[in-house]
Amino acid sequence: MKILHTSDWHVGKVLKGQSRLGEQKDALAQLVEVAQAESPDLVIVAGDLYDTAAPTPEATRLVTRALSALRRTGAQVVAIGGNHDNGPALDALRPWAEAAGIALRGGVRDTPAEHVIDGSTADGEPWRLVALPFLSQRYAVRAVEMYELTAAEAVQTYADHVGRLLGRLTEGFDSADRVHLVTAHLTVAGARTGGGEREAHTVLNYAVPSTVFPGSAHYVALGHLHRAQPVLGPCPIRYSGSPLAVDFGEEENIPSVTIVEVSTATSAKVREVPITGAAPLRTVRGTLAELARFADPTAWLRVYVREAPRAGLREEVQELLPRALEVRIDPDLLPAPGAGRAAQRAGRSPRELFGDYLDSRGHADDGVRELFDELYEEATK
Repeated sequence: MKILHTSDWHVGKVLKGQSRLGEQKDALAQLVEVAQAESPDLVIVAGDLYDTAAPTPEATRLVTRALSALRRTGAQVVAIGGNHDNGPALDALRPWAEAAGIALRGGVRDTPAEHVIDGSTADGEPWRLVALPFLSQRYAVRAVEMYELTAAEAVQTYADHVGRLLGRLTEGFDSADRVHLVTAHLTVAGARTGGGEREAHTVLNYAVPSTVFPGSAHYVALGHLHRAQPVLGPCPIRYSGSPLAVDFGEEENIPSVTIVEVSTATSAKVREVPITGAAPLRTVRGTLAELARFADPTAWLRVYVREAPRAGLREEVQELLPRALEVRIDPDLLPAPGAGRAAQRAGRSPRELFGDYLDSRGHADDGVRELFDELYEEATK
């Protein structure tokens, strides 16, 4: 069977105040084109369809249309909730999804069978997919208790709970008559973060070892880390990465989707298909003269300016580079944190204290001090 594995769409993501809904639409349209060209039997969307738990109507429209378009290619479609998604809100869409032929699992349900999805390819090859949406630490304990595995103890870790849940859900994976698949939205220890993940959900307390997945699984389709990569483990495990760079920490990532071909008798063969529908993100450094020579009208830019701080510098940079979303003084030009003496506050005026702050940041523009004086006088009248 052939699988298209994608994740971390983050529809609705705003970058430094810049809406990227148009780029997200283009990236997902290209993803649908890949599905049309590849004719997969199954499409797996491994979480974080949205960027926030309260997506806008436009974001909701884009996600539901993309899922519907993927289903119209003839593939069976399964999507799960990620840590950015609102699991109950996704589950509220299940009547629509079921009517459209889409299996949508927003959160962990109280019946294990809800997370075991059976299907077959057009050629009659059967498959079984365990679909585990994102679990918070608090809910992981509750989920274990729901499934009546054993009493949850305070000393047990998040990895213990996830491992026990997956063990329960994959109990039937020993049979050799079907392709066994898992999809989950989580962090596996040893994988590399991609730059835009929510840090609180990628730290060690949320990391699980790859051994939570059974060796009998033919393929594990993961979401959460935005860098496409395989993970060493007892079976083929992979992050598909995001189809577009979500923030400037991801500018080195290559947005893509993963195509997997696997059967009960053959190991998973994996290849990446690049997605180029969104604008690239770039970080550039230099003086104003050097920045003036930078020519890339397509990229969104983070700019580190190698000039002394002064009033109006940001505006000068943005006049040169209209697609600069973030403008900062190059950190190499700034004093090291803690350098210089700490300001003595007692008996000193706000102007003197502000002057100390400007000096500590290498900001020698007298116009900024004069502007502070005017604002302070206005505020204290």
